[in-house]
Amino acid sequence: MKDISEQRFYLVREDVLTEAMQKTLEVKKLLQRDRMSILDAVAQTGLSRSAFYKYRDAVFPFHSIVKERILTVFLQLEDRAGTLATLLQSVAEAHCNILTIHQTIPIQGRANVTLSLDVTAMEIDLETFLQQLKKLDFVESADVVSSGSY
Repeated sequence: MKDISEQRFYLVREDVLTEAMQKTLEVKKLLQRDRMSILDAVAQTGLSRSAFYKYRDAVFPFHSIVKERILTVFLQLEDRAGTLATLLQSVAEAHCNILTIHQTIPIQGRANVTLSLDVTAMEIDLETFLQQLKKLDFVESADVVSSGSY
């Protein structure tokens, strides 16, 4: 088998996959969702175990490949002691993983902060998250700069 960096990947519509490939995806879903054995899952879908083993490491649903959801937020803050710590605590409580932080030097009592966040584990929607940030008394504005795979 080739090194992953040497392999080529394609995005293919489901209806052009072979029946065995489609059933392999069904088996993988059953294994993940119902925590059943491979033997039971292939029997339920009518797929042979050999076909499952042939395709299991080659066929994936698109959403399983896009694992990280990265969000970049631009905030304008009042320059007060502890504001960044409080902001970061709020981000952590929303189950966001902070990837990068960029803060400008405060000018005229205001500082700009740009956060890049992995929001894969975030359980609330984007609008609710932004509203929570805006409710902090020192946050003057909070805007999404970019959202990859969100």
